[in-house]
This record gives sequence, structure tokens and C-alpha cells, in this order.
Amino acid sequence: MLSEIRAYLSQRGRASLSDIALHLHVSPDAARGMLELWERKGRVCRLAAACGGSCSKGCGHCPESAADEVYAWKN
Repeated sequence: MLSEIRAYLSQRGRASLSDIALHLHVSPDAARGMLELWERKGRVCRLAAACGGSCSKGCGHCPESAADEVYAWKN
């Protein structure tokens, strides 16, 4: 699964935690654990909140708390 995260983020550049979890068919917590491993290795960085903190949760693009986490692959 770690290689799937690498491929997914390399192709997309960045993605929210919820998108990554959906792509991998795992829970956001499981995806976060794998992403943290890549962070420790210096290959992934966590970016600022996807909605800038101003989301009213009515837009449909911010599924719960996972919307606050966006990850990017470092080239």
C-alpha cells in the first residue's frame, strides 16, 4: 500500500486524506498512518487545511475532519 500512495501522490501532486483513503479502500486513520511513515522518510509533506479553515461543511467537498489534511509528494 505504501507504493500505491507513492504512485497516487506522484501522479496527482497532492491529495486530501479522504481522497487517499478512498483510493486505497481504507479508513482515513489507516491512510494517515501510512502517510506519516512517508513524512518521516521526508517524501511526503502535510499542507495547510484544504478549505483554509473557512469551510461551512455545506459545499460537499470537505468530508468531515479529513478535509483538513492535504498531502503532497516531494519530488
